[in-house]
Amino acid sequence: MNHTGYHTAAPLPPARASRLPVAALLALAFALPAAWADSRQMPASAMLPVYQQECAGCHMAYPPGMLPATSWNHMMQGLDRHYGTDASLDPAMVRQISVWLQAHAGTYKRVREAPPQDRITQSAWLERKHREVNPAIWKRASIGGPANCMACHTRADQGDFDDDRVRIPK
Repeated sequence: MNHTGYHTAAPLPPARASRLPVAALLALAFALPAAWADSRQMPASAMLPVYQQECAGCHMAYPPGMLPATSWNHMMQGLDRHYGTDASLDPAMVRQISVWLQAHAGTYKRVREAPPQDRITQSAWLERKHREVNPAIWKRASIGGPANCMACHTRADQGDFDDDRVRIPK
């Protein structure tokens, strides 16, 4: 049992996880508390370990509720051209991550529509939330653009995007 009072399954070793049938992957995907299935604030501890490992190697592992299922599907089908980078994974890993992303993708009103190029940074809800941020702030070397959530949302990697904890670096 974790700190939220929910039972969570122990992560599977990668070799065993890649051999799981789709039905077992779906069961694992839905084992997480339903409250996180449609949230931009899924804590890192609730993330699929292989998703966290593979995606956070290059950028923050964004909570799956930040994009609709169609966006995640496009992204996972195009990992060989992932925003200018080849982020290819073996087919079993792609299947495992895809099933989990589909199960936890955003469906609430703000996320229903896929943003241009399936980019979180171009989603209407993110632009609304950051409308008061001066464009010059995004260009600061300490920030580097809107994709670097961790620059200002110091606990974003823990799924915490609370406005009270925003710290804009110089």
